[in-house]
Amino acid sequence: MADPISQTSELEVINAIPSDQIKSPTQPVDVFLQEAENLFIWCTTDKDTLLAKGLKPYYFDAFPFALTICRDAQAKWTSEQKLKSDATKAWSDQAPTGFALRDQLLMDFRYAYRKDNELLKSVALIAEGLTNADMIQDLADLSVLGKAHPDELTAIHFDFTKLDTAATLSSNLAVTLAASNGDKKSEKAELLLRNRAYTHLKEIVGEIRDSGKYAFNDNEARLKGYKSDFWHKKYLDRAKAEKKKKTGSETATN
Repeated sequence: MADPISQTSELEVINAIPSDQIKSPTQPVDVFLQEAENLFIWCTTDKDTLLAKGLKPYYFDAFPFALTICRDAQAKWTSEQKLKSDATKAWSDQAPTGFALRDQLLMDFRYAYRKDNELLKSVALIAEGLTNADMIQDLADLSVLGKAHPDELTAIHFDFTKLDTAATLSSNLAVTLAASNGDKKSEKAELLLRNRAYTHLKEIVGEIRDSGKYAFNDNEARLKGYKSDFWHKKYLDRAKAEKKKKTGSETATN
């Protein structure tokens, strides 16, 4: 006797899908999931009829678990992308402040340390590089340098609170930049699991839709529940566009 199907066993099936068989979504996943949810509820009423037409019981038993796994995987992937998007926006908002402070401190230090060649060399080394990462490190280095050599800065009435601001901003921007870049390894793993789960659920949905369309080919009341509203609308929109194009072509010819 086969072991009962569970979320754990379905996850094992999903993770075992060969890489060359993994499919990427061809429609918005949230729409696909809602249609799958609707189909699950719809087909439950017709279970005996579908089984009598040869549908494997496995597809009924696995459906709710596959649906949950795919929904959870999509939620994690969406959350990851939102965090990355939010961090990217935060970086876009905050980075100009960091660059402006870095440039201001470099100007202050070049003037304050203008008579000390060694300190000027230190400032010049810090100023090298124009990348985001350079700016973040520059703020930290300038804060340390300024605190180590305060006398020259005091002489030009320098605002020392800018050094603490630079250190704090450097730390905060480093976190924001890392988040906006994302964890490539984790991101790839979450996307792969989502696509595996989608592939498996798509197979189940496809088998049940095909079985339902066959079983109720002469019963429109039940047949409609086995059709995808998304793809039906796509078909109608395409047909409408082609008709409009054809009509326009015929009008131009006449």
